[in-house]
Amino acid sequence: MEYSIKSGDPAKQRTPCLILGVFAKRQLSPLAQQLDRASKGFLQRILKRGDMAGENGQQLMLYDVPGIQAERILLVGLGKPRELNRKRYAKIVRSVVKGLNEGHAIEAVLGLGEVEIDDCTLPQAIRETILSAEESLYRFTETKSDVKKPQRPLKRLGLFVQDRRHLKAAQRAQSQAQAIAGGVKLTKDLANLPGNICTPSYLADRARQLGREHGKLKVRILDEKQMAKLAMGALLSVSRGSRQPAKLIVMEYQGGKPGAKPVVLVGKGLTFDAGGISLKPSAAMDEMKYDMCGGASVIGTLKAGLEMELPINLIGVVPASENLPDGDANKPGDIVTSMSGQTIEILNTDAEGRLILCDALTYSERFEPAVVIDIATLTGACIVALGHQASGLMANNEALANELLAAGAHAGDRAWQLPLWDAYQEQLDSNFADMANIGGKGAGTVTAACFLSRYTKKFKWAHLDIAGTAWRSGTAKGATGRPVPLLTQFLLKRCGQ
Repeated sequence: MEYSIKSGDPAKQRTPCLILGVFAKRQLSPLAQQLDRASKGFLQRILKRGDMAGENGQQLMLYDVPGIQAERILLVGLGKPRELNRKRYAKIVRSVVKGLNEGHAIEAVLGLGEVEIDDCTLPQAIRETILSAEESLYRFTETKSDVKKPQRPLKRLGLFVQDRRHLKAAQRAQSQAQAIAGGVKLTKDLANLPGNICTPSYLADRARQLGREHGKLKVRILDEKQMAKLAMGALLSVSRGSRQPAKLIVMEYQGGKPGAKPVVLVGKGLTFDAGGISLKPSAAMDEMKYDMCGGASVIGTLKAGLEMELPINLIGVVPASENLPDGDANKPGDIVTSMSGQTIEILNTDAEGRLILCDALTYSERFEPAVVIDIATLTGACIVALGHQASGLMANNEALANELLAAGAHAGDRAWQLPLWDAYQEQLDSNFADMANIGGKGAGTVTAACFLSRYTKKFKWAHLDIAGTAWRSGTAKGATGRPVPLLTQFLLKRCGQ
């Protein structure tokens, strides 16, 4: 959908639909009050009739409002002013856009962005509006044969800004939001594809395609022979059980100063995870196609950064593989040697994400990074700890952790920090290798991060466990695109934007 920033006299906006807010107890928003004066009290007279009280989520469409050039006025209930926060605002936008898309407006101007929203500035409100609108319109139809499309879908949405002093900031927020929305959509599309289509090779091809679309992105794909030469024994041990060859996807964007240390994003790319010999239960195993959401979010974040032409050096590394049972697959008790030279006793073959990530983290040393952030649907324990609201965050550098926490709060894509104390490391002790790949039942999310921390001694590092935030189950099953908003906000802040 096309977006634009609108300003000027709202009564003179020529649009099929102008959207205005009404608070509880029939209180018109400031912009609606201005339109009410232009219509000589028409809106107030409608409210007094009782069809719209301003309760959260209410909608009332008006036609041929006197003194207004818009063809329609859509009044939207905002609830109590003090209770209007980002979450409620996003829900309202999704509902409004859904209704307009199913109607016949084609184009609309939204006059809600300047309503005072708790914990949300005008640029944040504009970003939230665009991301929520895109979420409402998103449909994954690539694998469906009969797709019914709206006859006259919403194609253009204007965002009204009353104060012209805020136009530049609003336009910048619009541009950034559209780039982020594009990254979120790519992430969702990749994650929603089934495992028989989105294989490691397919993921590598999509990375190459992104490189062809953006000349500043250099893409290299390492095959299994090249990884074997690098001694990536942990990563390659996971792919042994699959007929699909593993790939190491490396994407380099040099948008910053030559020689400036890059930010490296490492994303887990398990395109399907059956658990290997430690086979998962069959119930909901189809959702294990989402085990590559970390890798998808890295590709999506690179796309957003390229669209914004961020002045930063950015590298994405995605180790991609399948984890399946086979005669050559990892077995519990096997010992493998990682690229770092450290040996790992595999006590559970379903703890494979850390095996492919540890070699990718060691590989990242060659870039002499400013920071490394890995993103992975790593542990079910993270869902137990934090539910589906926040991603788990652990780091070996407190300043980096605080940057990511702040970025998540700003973007409405929150993370929550968990401890990474040395006391947890002993749970990974092994009688036969340098470490085990699991740490027992307690603190599974933390011990998984402790495992990864043994491969991050040479750089500042943070780990995002997105097992609870990367996708939804049930009737709303599908990828969320998180944590692309968090990561892009982190990069924007690093760039001083």
